Amino acid sequence: MATRRVQLAVGVLCTLVIATAASPAARTQSYPPGPVKIIVGVGPGASPDVISRVVADHLGRLWGQQVVVLNQPGAGGALAIRAAGNAPPDGATLYLALASNFIALPEMQANLPFDVARDFVPIGYVGEHPMLIAASPTLGVSTLPELIALAKKRPGELNIAAGNRGSILHFTAEWLRSASGIDAALVHYPGAPQALTDILGGRVHAIVDAASGLAGSISGGSIKALAVASEQRLPTQPGLPTVAETLPGFMAMGWFALMAPPKTPDAIARKVSDDLRTVLERPEFKQRFLDLGTYQRPMSPAELAAFIADQQRIWKPVITETAAKSPK
Repeated sequence: MATRRVQLAVGVLCTLVIATAASPAARTQSYPPGPVKIIVGVGPGASPDVISRVVADHLGRLWGQQVVVLNQPGAGGALAIRAAGNAPPDGATLYLALASNFIALPEMQANLPFDVARDFVPIGYVGEHPMLIAASPTLGVSTLPELIALAKKRPGELNIAAGNRGSILHFTAEWLRSASGIDAALVHYPGAPQALTDILGGRVHAIVDAASGLAGSISGGSIKALAVASEQRLPTQPGLPTVAETLPGFMAMGWFALMAPPKTPDAIARKVSDDLRTVLERPEFKQRFLDLGTYQRPMSPAELAAFIADQQRIWKPVITETAAKSPK
């Protein structure tokens, strides 16, 4: 009889151990159990790709697992969103979302099966690239007010390089035109190198792009930085005015957020968020981001969700106005 009681007690204990091991808390303690992939909606070498690889490298070292970047460019980010949205919600797939995925796509591609802000699970804010307005040195302007004054003096004559249609670069330039009341043509380019070539050739007079993407051209003297669209002056360029000093309330930046596929368990999302915060705080990580012109603003998942909603509110009028002017 005593032997039978011992057997029953052992059986109950084994059941409890198995149940505990299968619980979400136990699973997250061993997360990730295998390789993790980060999907990004741009090609290799683009700025978000470089950012995603820095994140992947540091998370991989923290986890002791391989973290690989999977490039899925195309359709303004829609291909990557579909791939990440259809991935199993087990933490083995993450998604590095761009600002345009939250701001432009819901407005411009209403037939997408996923809304990143609504359907994906927020992990954390990775970093941001403030937009910068620069001009050709031959234009003869040194400040944003001077550029605006010249554009008003010569309506319809100036061309501004503004990235791909539907990008943050595009909408920043549209906002600039609207807020300043200037009449200038926007010329769309797939990347800064082509735009800079046309600036040097005199076919384009000014450019809107990420501060990080223009740093080399500014230091080399091929373009003149006029203003940066960050909330405050950049610590690395304290002498460069913000756009808001001329156009109050103007703040525009490209930014990156780590998200998980729809229905990813909260326990896994919290674990990845905590680990992301850990690597973001590493001195070598911070220095690498500064070298890339990327600025940090760590956020919890809840803070990230609130930030996304605020960004959507800020940009909606610009996108709505742009869509109304676009040819049908």
